Amino acid sequence: QVQLVESGGGLVQAGGSLSLSCAASGGTYMMAWFRQGPGKEREFVAAIRGSGGSRYYADSVKGRFTISLDNAKNTMYLQMNSLKHEDTAVYYCAALGSPDYNNREDHKAYDYWGQGIQVTVNS
Repeated sequence: QVQLVESGGGLVQAGGSLSLSCAASGGTYMMAWFRQGPGKEREFVAAIRGSGGSRYYADSVKGRFTISLDNAKNTMYLQMNSLKHEDTAVYYCAALGSPDYNNREDHKAYDYWGQGIQVTVNS
């Protein structure tokens, strides 16, 4: 069982930046960020392989968000720049307990979840 603890987030003006962190209690095959806005379904944001090599982004955040992984600390980060009002959501950290990489954008594929953290972008 892997526990995930998120930190960061908060309130920012449109165009600003925020950083999220997710500390894992053990190693995983892949870690990802998902988000769920008010009245919306949970959607994929970004993912990174456990090796810290391959990275994947949703089109809506490509070029603005950067996902990274510090294997020594078992911690994943999401640097969010040029934030927009539509980025407002609860952001969740997730991790795969098996190498099911083909379904990386499907939240149902993930075995472990953090508690979620609020990101609010004022327009």
